[in-house]
Parts: sequence; structure tokens; C-alpha cells
Amino acid sequence: MQPLLSRKQIDAQIKTLPGWRRTRAQIRREYTLADFKKALQFANKVGRIAEKHAHHPEISIDYNRVTLTLSTHSQGGLTSLDFQLAAEIEKVAIGSSTL
Repeated sequence: MQPLLSRKQIDAQIKTLPGWRRTRAQIRREYTLADFKKALQFANKVGRIAEKHAHHPEISIDYNRVTLTLSTHSQGGLTSLDFQLAAEIEKVAIGSSTL
């Protein structure tokens, strides 16, 4: 079980993830893709990463926008798992031809 991060730890971690923002006990990022097909492909990539980590984001697809929300629900807030997953998603997003 991962411990909750302090506000100071969260503030330090969020600075390493451009485009992500903290909202209460979650971090969130919206990606805009070329079209629905690209958005769905990206969401599926995120799903594979989430399965690998056994840590699952909330994923919302609105035509060409994918919104990801991360939180460790079992802990009631943000843990290092959320930031690890966000960092791995960013690697895929940066290197992805879907964006």
C-alpha cells in the first residue's frame, strides 16, 4: 500500500509533468488528437500501460480529446503510483504519432 503524498511532495512532482494539473486529490491532463480514431488509439495505449502497472486512470474520450484523471482511490488521494503512471503516459504521448 502506497502512502499519501504531502502537499509539498505533490507540488514538486507536478512540476515534472508539463500539462498535468492538480485538482483536489487528483491529477488531470487533457490531450487533443487529430480525430476520434487517434483519440481511441491513444486511450488504448494508456489502457495497456495502466494494466502493466495495475493502476487505472479515469479515461474520458470526447471526439478528439482524451482526458485522464489519476488518483489512488484506495488511499483517498495521490501517491507515487499516480505520478509514476503519469510519467509513463507522457513518454508514450511524446513519442506517439497519434498526437
